[in-house]
Amino acid sequence: MQLPNHPFMLLSFVNTQLRDNCPSLDDFAKEFDTDKEEIIDKLGSIGFIYNIEMNKFVSAN
Repeated sequence: MQLPNHPFMLLSFVNTQLRDNCPSLDDFAKEFDTDKEEIIDKLGSIGFIYNIEMNKFVSAN
């Protein structure tokens, strides 16, 4: 499956998967055969960071 390219669509998709199906960002990356650093960088470019305790991307502000 190809991940959404638009950063805000990617944010929505990733957070939904983390909430419903993946207990960690590492599990998400394995499930979708993607590089978690690329996701962190892309979502960081729109002001979001990964919160490991909440298992979701949250606003850095």
